[in-house]
Amino acid sequence: MFAAERRQLILEMVRANGAVSLRELARVVQTSEVTVRRDVRALEAEGLLDRRHGGAVLPGGFTRESGFPQKSHLATAEKTAIADLAASLVEEGEAIVVGAGTTTQELARRLARVPGLTVVTNSLLVAQALAHANRVEVVMTGGTLRGSNYALVGSGAEQSLHGLRVSKAFLSGSGLTAERGLSTSNMLSASVDRALVQAAAEVVVLADHTKLGTDTMFQTVPTDLITRLVTDEPPGHDDRAATELQALADQGVQIAVAGATGNPVADQPPPRDRRREVPLPGPRRNQPPSANLRPASLGGEQPNGTERPAARVADLRRR
Repeated sequence: MFAAERRQLILEMVRANGAVSLRELARVVQTSEVTVRRDVRALEAEGLLDRRHGGAVLPGGFTRESGFPQKSHLATAEKTAIADLAASLVEEGEAIVVGAGTTTQELARRLARVPGLTVVTNSLLVAQALAHANRVEVVMTGGTLRGSNYALVGSGAEQSLHGLRVSKAFLSGSGLTAERGLSTSNMLSASVDRALVQAAAEVVVLADHTKLGTDTMFQTVPTDLITRLVTDEPPGHDDRAATELQALADQGVQIAVAGATGNPVADQPPPRDRRREVPLPGPRRNQPPSANLRPASLGGEQPNGTERPAARVADLRRR
């Protein structure tokens, strides 16, 4: 396929979906990610699309939010692996909250097999995935339906969460950086996600590698409130994702990386002295990594002389 043909096809895919990962573009045009990245740069120089970490979006993608049909086709294999690993963090009889998103929808499908579970959610898609689970109780928030992502938002949703206390919150978003934490492009969605965070003792963020290093308009979860990040293994050439993982680990976020089959590659406990506690309603507790996760054996010593695991991103990758 000639370069002009490839670039036209790439442009058509981005226009149809709003955002497409480099991996998916390479699969469709049947070439390498290196070649696709070069094509995307050329199209960006012409003002036809914008590059974003791990993919391409329509111009103005910083504020533009793709709808559910577009998001559901992005990084599907990565979302599946992340959902498999995240489900292993949920124990029988727990009460949790699950936010809106295509990755959390994948998680919900797996939670249907956890007996005695109570799931609070503002997502119609999450509720639908659990609707026929015999031993799972689903609690929906109130609020106004936001059709683009099938989520309940607004003051009704937020008020219904007041006084709620659960063990874990599982959230996704549009971008994740060590500087600002999790963010999204919609103000109403961000506000409800913040209310979900306030209800949980632990916050687990589900984000594939294409979201690492991406920042969007509205902050939902600051980095110091994120207990754990569940992500997929970044490609070997993705230095930006590796750098962001390192920065998140340095700020005390536990990093759990899922391989192609959904098995954990590494799980990093937070440095003991670097995690800043932020007051939340009710007791906030930091639990040890799940038994289903394999801690990475990494050396390192803090300035005060106490041992701590060093969060080396090179060791988070599966060679």
